[in-house]
Amino acid sequence: MTESWATFGADLHLDLSAGRGLRAGLTEALREAARSGRLAPGTRLPSSRSLAVDLGIARNTVAEAYGELVAEGWLTARHGSGTRVAERAVPRRPARAARVRPPARRGPAYSFVPGSPDLGGFPRTAWSAAARKALAAAPNDAFGYAVDARGRIELREALAGYLARARGVDADPDRIVLCAGFAHGLTLLARTLRARRVREVAVEGWSLDVHRDLLTGAGLRTRPLWLDGAGARTEDLTAASGAVLLTPAHQFPTGVALTPGRRAAAVDWARTTGGLILEDDYDGEFRYDRQPVGALQGLDPDRVVYLGTASKSLAPGLRTGWMVVPAGLVDEVLAAKGHTDWMSGAPDQLTLAEFIRSGAYDRHVRSMRLRYRRRRDALVEALAPRTAVTVSGIAAGLHAVLDLPAGTERPLIQAAAWHDLALEGLSRFRHPDSAMPARDALVLGYGTPSESAWSGALAALEATLP
Repeated sequence: MTESWATFGADLHLDLSAGRGLRAGLTEALREAARSGRLAPGTRLPSSRSLAVDLGIARNTVAEAYGELVAEGWLTARHGSGTRVAERAVPRRPARAARVRPPARRGPAYSFVPGSPDLGGFPRTAWSAAARKALAAAPNDAFGYAVDARGRIELREALAGYLARARGVDADPDRIVLCAGFAHGLTLLARTLRARRVREVAVEGWSLDVHRDLLTGAGLRTRPLWLDGAGARTEDLTAASGAVLLTPAHQFPTGVALTPGRRAAAVDWARTTGGLILEDDYDGEFRYDRQPVGALQGLDPDRVVYLGTASKSLAPGLRTGWMVVPAGLVDEVLAAKGHTDWMSGAPDQLTLAEFIRSGAYDRHVRSMRLRYRRRRDALVEALAPRTAVTVSGIAAGLHAVLDLPAGTERPLIQAAAWHDLALEGLSRFRHPDSAMPARDALVLGYGTPSESAWSGALAALEATLP
């Protein structure tokens, strides 16, 4: 069999100088590579036949160049060992200008900043088992370019069954569109709304500024709704708002659930005006002291877009989210998505589908629900002696709201930094146009610390509070 450079197992870049003979050019190129250290001492070179085939020159030309360099001491040739670069001191390359690197930034040792689960709780073993099974059964087309912009049918079918069973969602696989997390889904919906000539989206008076910025970045105004103990005041919705973004199961960040009357008011508004409800069910699986609050989407699947992700139940690093879209809106959402395949890779989609079908997802959620409930109870117990503060929004989710005496929110956040603790204030989430009165409070993400850091984070919080 003819030997070729392709079978040698290494690549060798040689620049044969133009205008010189082939042998002289090859000899000089090899000499310079050895002299500069680009070919390290001891490196085995390809056989003369392999290199000749690769360069498209005669084998004798390579053999003569090798021989000359052996004679000069640049190479060695021994029977059974091949031709190698001779052992010699390699000159240092000219020193480059020193690169000035900024000092490494060290974050606080502990954090109660909301928005993250305990990343150490990711079910690595169960996920690996699901991945092995999913990959073994994966069709070949799973490793090609995506054909269906909605995502893999295997995951859409698994999600349809799970969401109907666990969250009361009216889900059909054909109406599920996979995306790369909530922000991506909201971006697609914002484009869809703009294409429909919607100009304003109502949002909750306390809400994530990142989500509001995505809407305004798409050219949409945001109008804040008043929030109280019954959730967003949906009876204040008007025809001017073509859509409303809600967190009805567990309002972020206040933690209240939207009452049945206000749920009905939102759906009535959507039916009457042709508006659209965007439902962010970001942590619906985690509840403790109450019956599960079903998805608002179940009241009217034709007027509600249901959005969920694996970010809180598993990990945000999976970059996996989903939208259950009204039938008449699917094509418009896919048009907004365009040809960009922004979603998790097909292997991860297949793995999550297997994870759900096998029951591992339910087991993981139950396990983490117990872990977070224990943390919540420990937090409430630790704060109980402090009569100046009150805890609320703790019936579900991964965070609690700690109401403070007036004027103490910012000083406490600054004091926490001295205890190597990161905290987030409620004021950070207030819509700038909201007429609601100011409220000093902390939003404590008790899901954020790792198991090993939990006791230290709780101690730092106790040391911070008066």
